[in-house]
Amino acid sequence: MAIDLYAEITNRIISEMEKGEIPWRKPWMAAGKAISHANGRAYSLLNQMLLGKPGEYLTFKQVQDANGKIKKGEKAHMVVFWKWLEKKEKKDGEETVKRIPYLRYYNVFHIDQTEGVKPRYAKPNSTPANPDEAADRIIKEYVTREKLCLEYREGDAAYYHPATDRIILPLIQQFKETAEFYGTAFHEMVHSTGHKSRLNRLEIPANFGKEEYSKEELVAEIGSAALVNHVGLETEKSFKNNAAYIQSWLKALKNDKRFIVSAAGKAEKAVDYILKGAVQDG
Repeated sequence: MAIDLYAEITNRIISEMEKGEIPWRKPWMAAGKAISHANGRAYSLLNQMLLGKPGEYLTFKQVQDANGKIKKGEKAHMVVFWKWLEKKEKKDGEETVKRIPYLRYYNVFHIDQTEGVKPRYAKPNSTPANPDEAADRIIKEYVTREKLCLEYREGDAAYYHPATDRIILPLIQQFKETAEFYGTAFHEMVHSTGHKSRLNRLEIPANFGKEEYSKEELVAEIGSAALVNHVGLETEKSFKNNAAYIQSWLKALKNDKRFIVSAAGKAEKAVDYILKGAVQDG
């Protein structure tokens, strides 16, 4: 693949970002889990255990706003929310930041406990993404050649696990856009090129929230955008979501756009590896 493609995609991403804040949205629909009726997001693992039943959940106010009501005798379920709050303190003339755990809870009702509320996300996707022959061929050839484990699961997760060299993806039926299904698959495939047996880009553990993690996400998303473009599946909608995702990670890198250019070089090697095999240095 010619280097100007990466330059073009990088420049387009920067141009899109310079238009202002772009909201990123997860391209697949949560399935088989307890999710919020308000936005379709799956609850945390702890709340999944607390709720115990898949489907949509609403607060009392959300039920009222939907012109519904709670069935007589139904009891609410508790869900918890926590995060770290940072508090600045001065001691001996020096300013330090203290992290304090913040925990609160609220009550929700399963949609089955309500009347007059229509499900927004629980129904099967009526217009799912369609398989693409060229994209499927790239995935199959890469996975076979690299002896990589690829598993599709009905759920709310897409990730690459370096320790087991395994990619987990949602089902294609959970996506409305073909480009976004393959974009998600390509994203995780680019991550997998960083394995020590390939381009050895993931040698240092990249923990969530750390700079290395943010940089790797940029590499994976630029590589994904390049592959989607390569197979002719790119749409305006999918490209905007690529740019939004990259923008979200650049915030962790203090919005330094130079990291995009650096990440694009690594993404080029990753994409070439996926398409052609091992990449020669230099």
